Amino acid sequence: MIRVLVADDQRLIREGIASLLSIQPGLTVVGVATNGREAVEQALALRPDVVLMDVRMPELDGVAAAAALRRDAPDCRVLMLTTFDDEEYVIEAVRAGASGYLLKDLPAADLAQAIRLAHAGVHQFDPSATGRLVSALGRRPAPEPSEVDPALTAREVEVLRLIAAGATNREIARKLAVSEGTVKNHVSSILTRLGLRDRTQAAIYAHDHRLL
Repeated sequence: MIRVLVADDQRLIREGIASLLSIQPGLTVVGVATNGREAVEQALALRPDVVLMDVRMPELDGVAAAAALRRDAPDCRVLMLTTFDDEEYVIEAVRAGASGYLLKDLPAADLAQAIRLAHAGVHQFDPSATGRLVSALGRRPAPEPSEVDPALTAREVEVLRLIAAGATNREIARKLAVSEGTVKNHVSSILTRLGLRDRTQAAIYAHDHRLL
């Protein structure tokens, strides 16, 4: 059973989501939280596999709570579930280590599947959230250049640039004349060395370090 914690400051939504998830196969709701601070406390005490986290909550917002859980409970996956598809929220959620950014209008069965995929390590973003993330990265001026982590090899920097450009593993392999297996190893190494969870975070890292 996948253990789930639901964090939302609106009682009706919080209890409704918890009730809907409790009847989904393979899931069990171990607790609920009314704000970000309580979500962190409950997650550390109950050790859920996945936290469904609203973005806007009192005391501590969902993004800050996700960052705290990434630091203090790195094995816990956080799925942002919100009505807001504002690009800044999407970007900050990715930076905080969220495993996905979903909107609350999706069906219960789809939400349950998203939780299962998040638990399996698959990151998911609502199509509108993905579009806003890509659009925002394309518009935002790059920050002042900063040194790329010296732990990365020259080839890993090349792979990181291609990831940020949206290339698939197959396209990267073709571009660098290596096997897809080699590319997968490079991607895994990049994420591990930089402490990132996924390719989206890697793309943001590349943008912040002017690798595009």
